[in-house]
Amino acid sequence: MTIEIRDARPEDEQDWRRLWAGYTAFYQVEIAADITDATWERIFDPASALFMRVAVLDGTMVGFALCLSHEATWVKQPVCYLEDLYLDAAARGRGIGRALLDDLVTLTKARGWARLYWHTHENNRTARKLYDQYGTSDAHVRYRLSV
Repeated sequence: MTIEIRDARPEDEQDWRRLWAGYTAFYQVEIAADITDATWERIFDPASALFMRVAVLDGTMVGFALCLSHEATWVKQPVCYLEDLYLDAAARGRGIGRALLDDLVTLTKARGWARLYWHTHENNRTARKLYDQYGTSDAHVRYRLSV
């Protein structure tokens, strides 16, 4: 078993769309096709803060981490927000989620970001079991306003 973590490439589009469909199904949301298209385009837009790392297992893309770096008000350095992390169900339990997180920790240090942060649904026990090995929940409550 060989796990490779790398930047997304344009030729990953079909694999990413397959995984993205699994991700949105997991969270029981529907994302409009034009938003999915725009997300894919922003990953490769040098003016966008959005970037994606992918996990490749034995030559097949089996996971992704969609992130963005941004300025913050409590630190001088930028920070990194892990917005979406997903693994193909068949690839879970093999250390791939950990490999993606470890990769982001390495990038955080290498790029001088002050912190890496993310959130997940409180009922996502599988993900939380892994995430709890990296830190503790900071007890913040998220509010969302759609306008």
